[in-house]
Amino acid sequence: MTFSLLARDEKTGALVAAAATGSLCVGGWVIRGALGAGLVASQGTAPSTLWRDEVLARMQGGESAEAAVKAVTRADPKRGHRQLSALGLRGAGAGFTGADSVSVADTLAWKSGVCAGNMLSNANVLPAMREAWQAEDADPAERALTVLRSAERAGGDARGLKSAAMLVLRPDAPPLDLRVDLSETPLDDLGHLLRAARSSPYADWLGVVPVAEDPHRGPETDPHPEQAILNGLT
Repeated sequence: MTFSLLARDEKTGALVAAAATGSLCVGGWVIRGALGAGLVASQGTAPSTLWRDEVLARMQGGESAEAAVKAVTRADPKRGHRQLSALGLRGAGAGFTGADSVSVADTLAWKSGVCAGNMLSNANVLPAMREAWQAEDADPAERALTVLRSAERAGGDARGLKSAAMLVLRPDAPPLDLRVDLSETPLDDLGHLLRAARSSPYADWLGVVPVAEDPHRGPETDPHPEQAILNGLT
């Protein structure tokens, strides 16, 4: 039904999540993250949004991704229909695939990431995602998009794709939270949305909003900068 990536970009320190599915609204259902905790992806036949929140809270409290995943999944009697992956601020990624998940279903973790999928066309999809992430040294968001495209080329969701999303968290930048909720070409649309988010006037506005490293950031001199930014004049 869904394939997802959670990864730390060692070069920039960014936390990067991306997902695509043959159903609707993958960004709203699957991926979440927090700078002080890490990333989580909850998916499957009956995905639990509650799992996401609990895993993030546990990692925020100091638990490893592996410990958080084990604790949350062990307590749920319906876990067989669910899949979960998590990545903390340090250490390897971790994953869980319920026994009743629709094949092909699995997770694949490494020292700075984890990918997961279910109802995949074949077992080559997850290795293709890991290889694509590790082979790239580009911008984190571009790397994430490359991973999704690599998954699609390897077979992807057995039903095809209808939605795609990415989340990039950095202490020195606003969150990049992009979602294509319904499309015949969601990866193309996600790429178009990424380019638009990095172009004026939207990108100019991002330069004045608060970020974790500067929580009080704002316009320097112009008391009414909004219209100038929106007009692409700054």
